[in-house]
Amino acid sequence: MSTQPLVGIVMGSDSDWPVMRACAETLKRFGIAYEAKVLSAHRTPEAALDYAASAESRGMKVLIGAAGGAAHLAGVLAAKTQLPVLAVPMPSKHLQGLDSLLAMVQMPGGIPVATFAIGEAGAVNAALFSVAMLALGDAELAAKLSAFRASQTEKVLSKTLPDLP
Repeated sequence: MSTQPLVGIVMGSDSDWPVMRACAETLKRFGIAYEAKVLSAHRTPEAALDYAASAESRGMKVLIGAAGGAAHLAGVLAAKTQLPVLAVPMPSKHLQGLDSLLAMVQMPGGIPVATFAIGEAGAVNAALFSVAMLALGDAELAAKLSAFRASQTEKVLSKTLPDLP
């Protein structure tokens, strides 16, 4: 695993880590170095903007923004970088993350953010999408991704259902 982080995982709160840990674990599985930070679009806006603005010069290739509620973090990051920004809506107490999802997918034209499923499935898929983008220029990583996908296929095909009595 390279020590130079290629993916930045940014969360609006440390309470998002239990979900976003699945993202980090997926990246680690593929040998992709990442850094994980807590930066809030509302409580630390300057720090979030500075992080996004400096990400490319620090060697980052992808940013993943995870937030709940108003969920502006991914959009704030995307406003300050040309790197791909992926958004993961966090489950929320009152609306189960639907508020986060809607906030993330309603970005104005010209500031793209790719939004994934609410919660852990979205966290894993954001990581896998990062892997797929990075694999475009890395044959070894592309082979790992192909092997991963083949193993998923095999797991499904190897399942058998029990017979009825």
